[in-house]
Amino acid sequence: MAGIYIHIPFCKKKCHYCDFYKTLDTGLADRFLEALKKELVLQNNYLDKSIINTIYIGGGTPSVLSAVQVREIIDTLNNNFSIDGDAEITMEANPDDIDKVYVRDIKRSGINRISLGIQSWNDEILSFLNRRHNAEQAEQALNSIFEAGIDNVSADLIYGIPGMTPGEWRENLLKTFSYDLVHLSAYHLTIEPGTVFGKMKDQGELSEIDEGMSEKQFRTLLDISEKKGFEQYEISNFCREGYHSIHNTNYWKREPYLGLGPSAHSFNGEQRQWNVSKLSVYLRNVENEIVPAESETLEKKDLYNEYIMTSLRTMWGVNLDYLEEITDKESRDYMNNLVVRFIKYGMVSRNQNNIVLTDQGKMISDNIISELMMV
Repeated sequence: MAGIYIHIPFCKKKCHYCDFYKTLDTGLADRFLEALKKELVLQNNYLDKSIINTIYIGGGTPSVLSAVQVREIIDTLNNNFSIDGDAEITMEANPDDIDKVYVRDIKRSGINRISLGIQSWNDEILSFLNRRHNAEQAEQALNSIFEAGIDNVSADLIYGIPGMTPGEWRENLLKTFSYDLVHLSAYHLTIEPGTVFGKMKDQGELSEIDEGMSEKQFRTLLDISEKKGFEQYEISNFCREGYHSIHNTNYWKREPYLGLGPSAHSFNGEQRQWNVSKLSVYLRNVENEIVPAESETLEKKDLYNEYIMTSLRTMWGVNLDYLEEITDKESRDYMNNLVVRFIKYGMVSRNQNNIVLTDQGKMISDNIISELMMV
């Protein structure tokens, strides 16, 4: 089994926190779609004819595309890959792009899961983030999705936002869980270099919240999600039983995947590949039938670091037998030696051959993962 990720690079407005590759030049959408369909053909051997069990259309903002354009993408995928009949096919969407007719039409094309970028139910916070929707539009979007018959719905929320109170974060969570959602992705705001927020930080106009407030909001997230019957299966991802994101879980479990579109990454077990992060260059390459990507064969250190970085964030943790299988016994011993002190301080637990973060360890997961990396 394998997955396909498609990066739609278009946005109507740039959020102040986002560092994903995107462009506001939506006038290039038709040309991009033709290039994307050509890239699908150019790269259809990358996964060695594996059955595709998950497709994820992300961005950018995929919902800027028309339902007809979405169908074109799905049809081209079906013509070039073997898609499992029960494949999870996810599409990210902005609330203000959604109505019942649009959802009905993309559902007919094969979309069976929607990830809705709500981010907050507070209009002032949405304005601060430079989102282009408001809370009322988010409500209308969710109602339209459910009415159109898609019930595998995930919501995105952001916490750790400067100025947001613990009470406001709690209200955001309770409002979100008042809907019949099956999945939640909740991300702590990170101020990335080059973003609007990053520039504000450089100029002393914005600061990240302190660790104490971050921890308080994270604990609120854990507490409420558990009470609502959601399982935390990755640091930022929660779901009802049976509703893990198959696509993202495959990433974390090192299943092969192909990334299409500018800036998309691919992985086939031994090699990592990444597409150029500029639409004009991407278009020029694909139109000349050149795969718009660079690649590298992963060495032992790379395989070790990637596995630790992705797996330790999940409920399944690091399996030492598997770590040895993809690297060697020396790597296993290296991990065993480094993890002892984190076990001693209650940050990490060990169950036979599996190493997982405790709730306390999840608070400082980035620090722990960094300490366990091979240099």
